[in-house]
Amino acid sequence: MLSSLLSLSFVAAVLAATAPVALAALGGALCGRAGVFNIALEGQMLWAAFTAVGVSHWTASPWWGVLAAVVTTALLSGILAVGSVRWHADPIIVAVGLNLLALGLTGFLLRSVFDASGTFAPPGLVGLPDLSQLSDVPVLGRLLAGQSVLVPLALLLPVAAAWWLARTAVGLRLRGVGDHPAAATTLGVPVSRYQQLTVLVAGALCGLAGAQLALGNVTAFTENMTAGRGWVAVAAVMLAVNRPVGVLLACLLFGAAEAWGFRLQGIGLPQQLTDAAPYLVTLVVLVLARARRARRSPLPAGGTP
Repeated sequence: MLSSLLSLSFVAAVLAATAPVALAALGGALCGRAGVFNIALEGQMLWAAFTAVGVSHWTASPWWGVLAAVVTTALLSGILAVGSVRWHADPIIVAVGLNLLALGLTGFLLRSVFDASGTFAPPGLVGLPDLSQLSDVPVLGRLLAGQSVLVPLALLLPVAAAWWLARTAVGLRLRGVGDHPAAATTLGVPVSRYQQLTVLVAGALCGLAGAQLALGNVTAFTENMTAGRGWVAVAAVMLAVNRPVGVLLACLLFGAAEAWGFRLQGIGLPQQLTDAAPYLVTLVVLVLARARRARRSPLPAGGTP
């Protein structure tokens, strides 16, 4: 078992499991930096997965599916942007409504448009092409040759986002919007516009996440196929305190737990038990991280932070 965990094929499985969660979590982290707590990642990923498969089926091109997922999910996230930022509604309530809307809408459209129930995997549905041109590259080929281009993109984007937030004027303004919105306003920064655009960008990232899940990890759409990955992304955002690179590391931990769960199925453990492994690991890490922060920053005597 230990040798299988240290193999390159296991690492490749970790990367595949990490990619969709990392893309969605990056969107959540950017929203957190802008001062918007986005827990609509689950619904946005699910909608993106449905759109990617549907458009890919109609056009016979996975790239049109990816584009449709990005655009329509960004538009869907406009509900959160307008509701929570412009109309000052509670972002938690708006996001919960968005998650429920995506769950119900994808199930309804699956039956009414595609006359399918449960899983939609029509003959001829084309998934994202892999990076087989890297197959001759030592080590890297073993890790990425079977992956779509969205997998390395999911690993690079958090690093690029961290650099952008720390080194560019727009990134620093975005951090200022989230940390001190009143001060940002006095300096002439359009706080509302920054927050709304960030929520839309997060929707586009969830579009990539859903496309990778439905056209990269598998080539099909299944009802509620996100299966809590959006919530794990929210947990990663909280664990990393909105830091993009920390979010990526947290998602790699989730990906390792998911890949490990598949390995455990190979030795005969029940699928229901192994499927719970990533969520159990996420819960344990969240509790440990919270306990560590509590020790570092104990509450004052009155109990108010």
